[in-house]
Amino acid sequence: MLPPVIPIFPLPNVVLFPNVFLPLHIFEPRYRDMVRDGLAGDRLIGMTLLKPGWEGEYEGRPPVYPIGCAGLITHAERLPGGEYNIVLRGLEKFRISSEDRGGPYRRALVEAIDDPLPDAARQTVRAERRRLERLLLERSEHGGVEGARLPEAMPDEDVVNALAQYLALEPAEKQALLEHDGVLARCRALIELLEMKAMLSGRAWGSSV
Repeated sequence: MLPPVIPIFPLPNVVLFPNVFLPLHIFEPRYRDMVRDGLAGDRLIGMTLLKPGWEGEYEGRPPVYPIGCAGLITHAERLPGGEYNIVLRGLEKFRISSEDRGGPYRRALVEAIDDPLPDAARQTVRAERRRLERLLLERSEHGGVEGARLPEAMPDEDVVNALAQYLALEPAEKQALLEHDGVLARCRALIELLEMKAMLSGRAWGSSV
């Protein structure tokens, strides 16, 4: 269960998904403070995506998408200059209700969002996973990503979330995937997105990624 207020780390090109790992290099003073405080506390950071047009006010509080994913700091290395290398593991989605304007870094009042995979949907997700694997295999055969076959023991929901996070998609596309209600809907949306890219490229998806 998430606490009602968590620090948020907005970035223009990163979307975190539940149970997926994310390495980060933290160099801005305000977010170095955030990591320091997190390591002394519950080690939670909420990752959010900046909305377009953030460039002119990045040093302030440019708007972010209201849905993000909280992550737990699983590894942290403090560098000699005060910067940090950290690894987050995605925990659960949240919706921002409001922001706390005090303090050196951004903090938000949040509500946790369930990301369900009901038992009744598990067989469907397994079948959809096979479709995803076939799409990746086509990509590999056309000179794209190596190792299209995913570990069989990896849970289906983790496969869907990992692909949504790690594939070379646009940040807004990843954000849309995160916002889908549940793993099955996210899986189907990812398949549709990859098939559309394949159709537009005239061959296996992602000729430009």
